[in-house]
Amino acid sequence: MLDEMCATLGGRAAEEVFLGRISTGASNDLERVTKQAYAMVVYFGMSEKLPNLSYYDSTGQEYGFTKPYSEDTAKLIDEEVSKIVSEQYERAKKILKENADKHAQLAEVLISREVIFSEDVEHIFGKRPWVSRSEEILQDEESAKQEGEKAEKETQEKDLSTGNNNTHERENKTEEKPEKNSENT
Repeated sequence: MLDEMCATLGGRAAEEVFLGRISTGASNDLERVTKQAYAMVVYFGMSEKLPNLSYYDSTGQEYGFTKPYSEDTAKLIDEEVSKIVSEQYERAKKILKENADKHAQLAEVLISREVIFSEDVEHIFGKRPWVSRSEEILQDEESAKQEGEKAEKETQEKDLSTGNNNTHERENKTEEKPEKNSENT
């Protein structure tokens, strides 16, 4: 979640780092990140000052103006949310500063072609040290396919070694269909 928050804050951080000012363009990003941080603290118990606590009401009832925590806890929640967002914003700025020369190269590609492809990003920044989620899914599907083929081959080899030709029978077996009774139609 923190990586996603850092990436979401990257646009606003880039404005500050490279333009020296920020615009209102990232207001939706700020809203999303703030909600994520709030969920981490209030629902998932993922904060230093309020660990392993959830203030989520799963009953679905709306209580209006009541909340299941005190004003002091509300202040702690606000502090934790602010801390999480600030840390990820600072992290985004640090990453941008450390890669300012690469960011400039990427901007030049965008200016010259108006389009950036994943190959351009990989050429400038290098290959990711991890696989993307889509690559992971494709690898899992390929592994499952290979395991299925291996199991089928082992079954065939076993049938051949025991003298059973069940594999051929399994492949050619057709379901017998019940005869239609003209009296019941």
